[in-house]
Amino acid sequence: MSEIVSSQAQDGGPAENAARPSWRPQLVLASASPRRLALLEQIGLTPDILLPAEIDETPRRGEKPRDYARRVAIDKAETARTLLKASEGKGEAVGNAYIIAADTVVAVGRRILPKAEIAEEAEQCLRLLSGRAHRVYTALAVVSPHGRLRDRVVETRLRFKNLARDEMDGYLASGEWRGKAGGYAIQGLAGSFVVKLVGSYSAVVGLPLYETVSLLTGEGFPVHGHWLNL
Repeated sequence: MSEIVSSQAQDGGPAENAARPSWRPQLVLASASPRRLALLEQIGLTPDILLPAEIDETPRRGEKPRDYARRVAIDKAETARTLLKASEGKGEAVGNAYIIAADTVVAVGRRILPKAEIAEEAEQCLRLLSGRAHRVYTALAVVSPHGRLRDRVVETRLRFKNLARDEMDGYLASGEWRGKAGGYAIQGLAGSFVVKLVGSYSAVVGLPLYETVSLLTGEGFPVHGHWLNL
């Protein structure tokens, strides 16, 4: 079951969260990804609540990668909103929260690559990606306090070098691939595999920053007001 967690409490105590200025609405990240949290903090935003949304992420038969990423991101956002509303009913203070959810998909053609959990899956992904182009789709969904949902899908095209056997073996031994879409993490060792990238680097990592700021500010969240208090 998903649990509402203060991101500040994870860092050593809720005092900072308690001191949140009255003018600033709450921000909820519907993800347990440390990469997405770090990307938000890169643009001066620390979520008040981390609320990973547990949903069925099984692709539907014939579902295109772009459509799959969008569906999953929206499902995560809507599930998080439902959990927040239930918490309000229990007397927990969640305020007028903005919710951010995202999903990242690595695809070769219409084939959706898995989030590798075992070495065999990661090796299959690396073999498929070696020396060829692929696409990464990161879908972003933002829900405003009034329940309005907006979403974007960011497409990034990449090409990997031809991977030698020792490169694959070394990467598999690193364990960096575990839990990563397509069996690699561009922000880590696998960044050395990328010959070409056209699109958004931050989207490949897990959260497209330009689109995140655009959707939040479009819905009235004071992104730049945070910068005044950094």
